[in-house]
Amino acid sequence: MENIIIKILNFFKLNSTAIFLIFTYAIFLYILYKLSKGVKKYLKLYLFRNRKDSFYRYLFFRVDKIAKPLLYLINLYIFTKLIDYIYGLNYSSDIYKIVFIINLFLILWLLYEIVKFLLYSTLRNKIKTQKGARRELFNLFLNIAKITVALIATVAILSKFGVDITALITSLGVGGVIVGFSAKDMLVNFFDSIRLISEDAFRQGDWIETRDLEGFVTEFGLTSTKIRTFDNAMVTVPNSKLANDHIKNWSKRVIGRRIKFHLPIKYTSNTKEIDRVIYEIYEMLHSHPDIVNLNKIRYLIKMKRTYEDGLFNLEDKYGVRRTLLVYLDEVDKYSLNILVYAFSISVNWEEWLRVKQDVIKKIIVIIDNSKLEFAYPTSEILLRNRDANLK
Repeated sequence: MENIIIKILNFFKLNSTAIFLIFTYAIFLYILYKLSKGVKKYLKLYLFRNRKDSFYRYLFFRVDKIAKPLLYLINLYIFTKLIDYIYGLNYSSDIYKIVFIINLFLILWLLYEIVKFLLYSTLRNKIKTQKGARRELFNLFLNIAKITVALIATVAILSKFGVDITALITSLGVGGVIVGFSAKDMLVNFFDSIRLISEDAFRQGDWIETRDLEGFVTEFGLTSTKIRTFDNAMVTVPNSKLANDHIKNWSKRVIGRRIKFHLPIKYTSNTKEIDRVIYEIYEMLHSHPDIVNLNKIRYLIKMKRTYEDGLFNLEDKYGVRRTLLVYLDEVDKYSLNILVYAFSISVNWEEWLRVKQDVIKKIIVIIDNSKLEFAYPTSEILLRNRDANLK
């Protein structure tokens, strides 16, 4: 048994010093693993306990992401020094090239996580201080960072293996043209994504509607956008398609979601009663706490006055509507139709439904307390008495 152990040690060229260093390195890895696990557990208990602010959770997970490649780099450095001490690494050997590639990927991984940390931090600060912060810029910059890291890694590895990058690019020739044509759609989508951001067509979280689909923007990527439809399906759309299609953005509203319907009333010659009902409905809407009028807007929103004021309607720019109309609008086949046209203060769908329901109920009460009646399609059948006509 002893002879076998001696043969194995001689085969791997391990002396007593090398065995001691390997054993010490193994203990170091074990202690480092246990220490990092204990620190993470302690920080979770300390930082997440009774803290409403999500900043601490965000900070913990971001630092944890950065710490992983950093720990791997430290381990790889110690391991490389250990192998170099035992065997002596030749910088032109294949083993050193493999170590170089692993080191390169770990360094780029570390840089990528640091960039993500900086982007997250900037985004959080912007969201807290500026309501108009563009969340989708985070994905754009993150994708650019991924591409940059991949390019740096490719160039560094090719250079390490003795490939002349300049000669490689020059020799691409026709092949580069072919690759360029194959990547044409990707480049078009990329530039269209920049165009969509510059035009501020939509942002992440917006409710948009196009010719083919409708839903919420969940992610704005480098070449495509992900939209969650109302039936809970995820649709990925190329940015070139969105950039060249009309986009109806329902989230670009600050105040005012439209309530519009007609009240059918029976034909009557009592115009005074019609005028009185129209006036009561208008006053009810004007005094309703959840319906917009000019006086409420002055207290609900402070529109930013800039040099653009006067060039166009600021209410159109900020998405504010305050129109309030109640008029006898149509003479229909079976009824006289009164138009009710107003805007709820809230643009939230459920809140809008609640306000609309309340308005309809109050209009029903107004009609019930008047001499008017709701109309509905009716038909009159006249029966002629034959015997009576013969007399």
